[in-house]
Amino acid sequence: MAIYIDSAEPEEVREALSLGFVKGVTTNPLLIARTGRKPEEVVAAISELWPDELLYQPFSLELERAREELERMRTIAGAILVPKIPATWEGFKLLVDLVRADWRCALTAVYSPSQALLAKEAGASYVIPYVNRATRQGIDGLELVAQISRTLQGSGVQVIAASLKSAEEALAAVASGAQHITVPWPVLRAMAEHPLSLEAVEEFARAAQSYKEGR
Repeated sequence: MAIYIDSAEPEEVREALSLGFVKGVTTNPLLIARTGRKPEEVVAAISELWPDELLYQPFSLELERAREELERMRTIAGAILVPKIPATWEGFKLLVDLVRADWRCALTAVYSPSQALLAKEAGASYVIPYVNRATRQGIDGLELVAQISRTLQGSGVQVIAASLKSAEEALAAVASGAQHITVPWPVLRAMAEHPLSLEAVEEFARAAQSYKEGR
């Protein structure tokens, strides 16, 4: 079981990794574009924080351009870089090409068990289903995770559940069979805290203060 932070913001990544139990970082072109920085700058800043893995999705899916982009990013990040390749026809071509060149890869934006099956045959290391986004499109995202997990059982290909919008959804994805989850910063914080936990701490603090004042 591993937890990833889904972010392109170095400060979020820094604090998440400082916890010690966040393994790595997942990002995508939209998250990087929101920072207003060049992809190379974002990858450099995150790789300096030494995550175990940085899952990076190229901006281009055209075979040669994507390969060139990924080679540039690997020069910056080194061996921690794991390409995230979208589950499209061109994406599968790129995935096969990279795996043949000994890259460890993830197939992302997965919405069906058949895509996961092809990812296994193509040699992917990870499959990344979009849970909440699938549910919003009329597909049961948690059942999708369960079906993909059954499809990949015993293959060594691991499921990283993504598009998780709450602590409850993240937990349900694990219960549905995902080996790993990737969550944005607000969800990571929500997983760590609960209103009743905060209430208990405040109660203990009041009791401690009363004890001090009574001595």
